[in-house]
Formats: sequence, structure tokens, C-alpha cells
Amino acid sequence: MTHSPAIEAEPVLRVGNASGFYGDRFDALREMLTGGPLDVLTGDYLAELTLLILGKDRQRDPAAGYAKTFLRQLEEGLGLAHERGVKIVANAGGLNPAGLAAAVRALAERVGVPVRVAHVEGDDFLGRGSWGDGVLTANAYLGGAGIAACLRAGADVVVTGRVTDAALVTGPAAAHFGWGPDDLDALAGAVVAGHVLECGTQATGGNYALFTDHDPRLLRRPGFPLAEIRADGSAVITKHPGTDGVVDLGTVTAQLLYETGGARYAGPDVTARLDTVRLTPDGPDRVRISGVRGEPPPPTLKVGLNRIGGWRNEVVFVLTGLDIEAKAELVREQVADALGNGDGANTPPAEVRWELARTDHPDAPTEETASALLRLVVRDPDPDAVGRAVSGAVVELALGSYPGFHVTAPPGKGSPYGVFESAYVDATEVEHLAVLPDGERVSVPTPAHTRPLEPVPEPVDDLPAPLPTGLATLPAPLGLIAGARSGDKGGDANVGVWARSEGAWRWLAHELTVDLFRRLVPESAELTVVRHVLPHLRALNFTVGGLLGEGVAAQARFDPQAKALGEWLRGRYADLPEVLL
Repeated sequence: MTHSPAIEAEPVLRVGNASGFYGDRFDALREMLTGGPLDVLTGDYLAELTLLILGKDRQRDPAAGYAKTFLRQLEEGLGLAHERGVKIVANAGGLNPAGLAAAVRALAERVGVPVRVAHVEGDDFLGRGSWGDGVLTANAYLGGAGIAACLRAGADVVVTGRVTDAALVTGPAAAHFGWGPDDLDALAGAVVAGHVLECGTQATGGNYALFTDHDPRLLRRPGFPLAEIRADGSAVITKHPGTDGVVDLGTVTAQLLYETGGARYAGPDVTARLDTVRLTPDGPDRVRISGVRGEPPPPTLKVGLNRIGGWRNEVVFVLTGLDIEAKAELVREQVADALGNGDGANTPPAEVRWELARTDHPDAPTEETASALLRLVVRDPDPDAVGRAVSGAVVELALGSYPGFHVTAPPGKGSPYGVFESAYVDATEVEHLAVLPDGERVSVPTPAHTRPLEPVPEPVDDLPAPLPTGLATLPAPLGLIAGARSGDKGGDANVGVWARSEGAWRWLAHELTVDLFRRLVPESAELTVVRHVLPHLRALNFTVGGLLGEGVAAQARFDPQAKALGEWLRGRYADLPEVLL
């Protein structure tokens, strides 16, 4: 594809990240601005749960709805960015990007920094459709074209609402290099770089499965990542010199697999083919991303919906010493009697879930290590059904239940929980607007060429040769030969698994099937599990439909965001060839 002409474009655009979520390290913005050369500094403040939180804020105060910590970070950061000529692009606008833009202008005037502020809007669909009862937020995922328009108009700070995480990188790159909507390979390369950057220090050794391969002193305070992007969309992932953390093939692979699905990674600007991504070392703490191919984006945009699903309460009973199972059974029956079995005066909550975690050890040297935890979670549309009823039932058992009765915390009133859902609208229905520094409102056109999203068949020809048959095996943890990273997408979970060696890849590619995955993760046995193969990364990506119920805010699972699902998988035993161990 030919590229649109760039205007005085430098050969490399240095794009950094200073936030992976609302609540990330406060000093990161200053650290990135003062730690080394940078052209653009991005911040990702939004997640599915964050928008629910901001929706509740907006209910209390219509002028709220944005990430307030971003403003506090800018009190010092605005001047530093101005001195160094660094553009700032962040989705901290949340549900009120216009309000945040106005607040940034007021801050700039107060601290005496002359900056031009723009914002992107058009993602809010709350009033544009019938989404059902209780919906607090409805936001379409926009691409980077609006950000690019703001930067081309001379903006120093651009704040957005719900854009895709990668749009924070594709927008600045498109503006810098003059890419148009048909520069699909270049845009796809920037999407991949943006996906690596979006979660901050997860690209530099944070939350890394193979962290024991590195000096633990390097991982105490990992530096935030940056990407050196070139005009063809290729990039080098690195970090500022002298900062802690690690950037290597493993840390970048882990983040590439995080919260993705199949080989086609769809977005509003382009669909990036993850099965074309090639990673190569480029020096200490430098990994080059190249070869990324792009395809037209799908004709629809995702709309994330958050609603209040009801009320929940939780009590954790501590069971100590002998007869753990019998103690658990006694208190379960007592609570069931107190809450009602549906045939008496009392009606039990709509959902009652028990889970016994056998954290106890025989002949334990401390009381804590002699104890198991029995978790009760109740949910119901009626707050009283999970509040007073449950609290009263638990408290009244204090002197009449199992020996050693106590709970980790007094039962409370219960709290509302959220539900996340996805809907899809035709991209042409979205009024994507760039509001330029001078106030002009510019409509951002949708891509002229689109392509419906289709799964990529498993690449049988690209699989490595299987290991020789008849090798001696030992039952051993899968994590001895593979790394993993997992996460959430609404009610679904994904687990990316990559091989530590070529031999391990030959085993993974042929032996870690959907059937074996289901055996190792029994929760997935009755769910839809799809395996995706990424040969260039020596990786498999498993998507597990419905594992997280109604999403993270519903807190239906012990690990509601599936953050540790990959580590559980790595800890499970499989029959591994001795030669790999």
C-alpha cells in the first residue's frame, strides 16, 4: 500500500505510556517526561469496570465522569511536557471528555502553561438506543482517527472518552507519518505496538509468569514502556535508560497475548493479523516488532454496556483444625435453614454460592495455616435479601455452630454489582467528532473499506514437527516449559500460552489441545473453548466463553478478572517429556 505524504516527519516517533488503568502509579507521568526522549505520552485510564465506576460518579454529579487523578498528575506534568515538546494523549475523559478538556484548560491557565487542548467525542450511545433497564453507560469503541485530527490541528493535549486502547498510539502515529485509512499494514503495526504499551509495566516485567528468570531487584519498580515507531508501522519496544524492569521476547509476547482472541485482532481503524507478528531482539531491553499485516476493519463497532445487575453480599467463614468438611456442611445447612429453602416464610436469595478453599495443613505450626476458608456469596435484585437477611443469619450462628466459629470480617449490608455486556452497531451510525483546540467540531469519517470478521483456521502447515513418539514422560507442572498470561473480555476469559523453547513449542502445538485444556481447567469443561495458534510467537491462545459470568463487576468468580487463570494452568500437572525438563 502507498502511504499518504507525511509533513516533516521524523524517522522515529517515540510514544510512551504512563498509565495502564485508573489508579496506576501516580508518579509515572513525571517519570516518563523526565526519564528520556519522548514525543508523545499516552495514558490508558479506562476499563469495563472503570466505566461503571464513572457511571456511578456521573449519577451523583453530572459534571463528573472523568478520571480525576489525571488532572492532579498534570499539575506538574503539563509544564514538563510543554518544556520538552511532548504531546499528551489520554482516554481519561471517560464519560465526559468535554468536561475534562475544560478542566485541563482551566488548570493550564492557573499554572501558567500555554497549551492547546482538544478532545474526541461521539462514543456515548446511552441516549441512542434501547439498551434495557438499569444501563448506566453505553459507549462505542472509537479508533484513532479523531486523535490524529486533533494533533494535526496543533493540539498539545488530547483527551478522549471510550476509544480502543491501541487508538492512543495509532492516532499519534497516523498524524505524525501522514497515514491514511488505507495504510493498513502501517496502522496494524501501530495497533500491535499500542496493545503492548496499553497496560504499562506489564510490558516491562510486571505480572510476568517467568519473573524468576530475572534479578528480583529489577522487578521491584519496573519502568513504563515506550515504542519507537517507524513510518512502515514497525516498532521497537523499550523503556527509558536506567529504569528498572525487563523488556525481552518473553515480556513482549506475554503482553501481546493478553486479552486477545484469534489471529484477527479487530479494531475501528484496522484488523491486525496477530499471526503475522514477528519479534526479534534489538539489543538490551529492546524488542523489535515487524511484519504485521493489516486488513480492513469490520463494518460494526463494539458498544460496551454497563448496568446494575442487583445486590451481592459475601461472608468468609474460617474453619480450623480437624473435621473441615463436616464443619463446612454444618454451617451450610444452618445458613440454608436461616435463609429459607423456598417453602417457608423466608425466601432465600436468588443466587447462593459456596466455595471451600482447603488452605489448611495437617499438624500446622500456626493457627492460620491450620485453617480453611468457606466463602458464601449471595446475589439478589432486592438489597434486603442479601443484606439484613444474610447478616442476621450469620451473626445469630456465632454461639451455635461449628467449633472455632469465626469469620474474616463482620457481615455487611451488601453492595450493588455491575454487569457488562457487548452490543454492536453499524460504524456509519457513530458520530465520531474531533473537537479542535479552537473549538471547531470536525466529523471523522468511517473507513470506506470494511471486511466482516472471520476466524482464521488453525495453520496446520505452519505447525512444527511433533516430538518423536515413545519419549519418556513425567507428570510435572506445565509452567516448567511454558509461560502464560490471562485476562478478561466481558464474561469471557483468555489464556495465552507461549513456549520457553523450540522443543516445548513442538510439544505445546500438538499436545495442548482443547481437550487437555479442559482437563487441566475443569471449570471450562462445559464451556466453549477455542484454541488459536500463533506460530511466529510459538504461542497458543485459548478463549473460554462465559467463564466470568456477567463480567468483572458481577464478581461471580473467585478471580473475577481471570488474572491468575494462566498461573493456575501453569501449576497444573501434565505428562511432559523428560527431555524438556
